[in-house]
Amino acid sequence: MILAELLANEELRQHEFPVTREQIFLGHAGDCPLPRRVAEAIAKYAHQATTGDQERFVYPSILESGRKLAARLLNSRPEEVAFVGPTSLALSFIASGLTFRKRDNILIYFDDYPSNVYPWMALAERGVQVRLINTRELGAIRPVDVMGQVDEQTRLVALASCHFVTGQRLDYQSIGKFLRERNILFCVDAIQTIGAFPTTVEHIDFLAADAHKWLLGPCAAGIMYVKQSLQEYLQPPVYGWNNVRCPSYVAQEQIVFRKDSHRFEAGTHNLLGIVGLHAAMELILEIGVDNIAAELLRKRTWLVPALQAKGYTIAGSNAPGALASGIVTFSRPETDLPALHAKLEAANIVTSLRADRAGRRYIRISPHFYNTDAELHRVLELL
Repeated sequence: MILAELLANEELRQHEFPVTREQIFLGHAGDCPLPRRVAEAIAKYAHQATTGDQERFVYPSILESGRKLAARLLNSRPEEVAFVGPTSLALSFIASGLTFRKRDNILIYFDDYPSNVYPWMALAERGVQVRLINTRELGAIRPVDVMGQVDEQTRLVALASCHFVTGQRLDYQSIGKFLRERNILFCVDAIQTIGAFPTTVEHIDFLAADAHKWLLGPCAAGIMYVKQSLQEYLQPPVYGWNNVRCPSYVAQEQIVFRKDSHRFEAGTHNLLGIVGLHAAMELILEIGVDNIAAELLRKRTWLVPALQAKGYTIAGSNAPGALASGIVTFSRPETDLPALHAKLEAANIVTSLRADRAGRRYIRISPHFYNTDAELHRVLELL
């Protein structure tokens, strides 16, 4: 399937993305609707599973194939990809599995999504100094901001590849290169870019991303990346039959973890979710991540000035050197944004209502590649 063909053929678009028959769905930074082929893959496997052992129909081939697809998205090795579920769980695995020394510090962004804040905050109980990065604007993290706040005791920096409210992407390549030169670990929450923008791991040590946003997959079917040279260093915080050696399912006297990313997958896999994730990754790779990114930025190029012409302020649009994304978040003084959000919802237009630490309200729209210009013009009419 070619992107231009999809956008030009409404019958094909509605077939591949059934949500478009009833709604203008602009909430992909939240929870996505499932494409037809993803839902059908899950349904087919679920039906097969009524006729026998659930694992017999897809296991272990779906895991091997899924790791290869994820590795293509990340430009990594398949053996560096683990299936552990939601982003929160993967980030907690990484935070709790690392060994820290006295006087070590880590750097995080307090206004990131809580999944990428709480696991790191909890390290303070282990004597780790948790530093909070300072920024000029919400979500506007520049490489210089990171460079100026690390020192010889900094062990790790944990940031998101894109801010969930403002939609500003992180220059993770520049930051990662800088940190690697100083032997500082770099962990990235990539849920807001993977599937929408190229997100590769050449300069990243750890990465986590669930499938239910831009990847167009099911909830709690995410991927965790651990650089191969660090896998022995990251102690798995969970233990089970699948990640600890137990020949013939007999427990051994010593705990010996399996090799590669298998060491982080403790028990039975979420096969229904992984089947859906597999189909979603195939779809994203078929369209092409570069093509998707170009389409999202094309939409944003005309959408932002159109909103500004109506008196709306775009969050993060004035940050110097900002890397834009498919997220467009806006507000307007003396406008009842919850009421406006409800008005859009009543018109079958799905957006997100968000707020910052100061309590300011925003409406966030996050179209994907299959949304049309006509749908966005309809939103502008209602605004």
